[in-house]
Amino acid sequence: MALDKPAGEIVPAAFDADGNQFGYIHSIETGAAVDGPGMRFALFVSGCQFRCLYCHNPDTWKLHNGKQYTVDAIVAEIGKYASFLRIAGGLTISGGEPLMQAHFVGEIFRRVKHELKVHTALDTQGFLAAHLPDEYFDNIDLVLLDIKQFDPIKYEALTGKPLQPTLEFAERMIRLKKKMWIRYVLVPGISDDEQDVAGLANYLSELERQAPGLIERVEILPFHKMGENKWLDLGMKYELTDTRPPSQEMVERVRAQFSAKGLFCC
Repeated sequence: MALDKPAGEIVPAAFDADGNQFGYIHSIETGAAVDGPGMRFALFVSGCQFRCLYCHNPDTWKLHNGKQYTVDAIVAEIGKYASFLRIAGGLTISGGEPLMQAHFVGEIFRRVKHELKVHTALDTQGFLAAHLPDEYFDNIDLVLLDIKQFDPIKYEALTGKPLQPTLEFAERMIRLKKKMWIRYVLVPGISDDEQDVAGLANYLSELERQAPGLIERVEILPFHKMGENKWLDLGMKYELTDTRPPSQEMVERVRAQFSAKGLFCC
């Protein structure tokens, strides 16, 4: 079933002159080690409605900045690695924001799951998921959910979008009994406030209490500025030039806050 009042819009399914479904891909990584369990075939699709201040891939924001691929071509490429991926990792679709091209991404997941028997993971902030029926997620084994702040005002200042759809998505994944990894980018002065972290830790702890074992981990991702030059190349002002990466002490403090609530944190 679809949820009421969906937020944002999903790109309509697209087909070429021969009837082949296609979408837009920013890049492909065949040996990704940080995008889910094991070694992953990582597919980074283009298009994103968020404008996160620390985004390290602003070149993924525009849909047509990506290269056009058919579903058949992508599945064939993943198929070259399927025997290895079955035992060593799987497929992760990231972005950009994958759910912006939900029809394209969903068809890849369906075929990879049923034809190649490969583990699947979706890296998303969940903002557009209210457009999609529950059955859409049947072919997804793991959700990597980015929750970028827990204070709604700070969240919108950071991303340009409201927080509530992301929280509703997290609750929906719990209802659907989907395993999740929560990803939290730690930015000094933006997402390091102890009360904000405590609020998110309490929230996740309550979700975990409702469905033990579904939140497999919370990943703390220290802020970096490796994407700053991309902003400059695109003629955009990078607002975090003077922001430094978090200290190890800060990282450990935030990890301890989540761990104290019974969440596995790394």
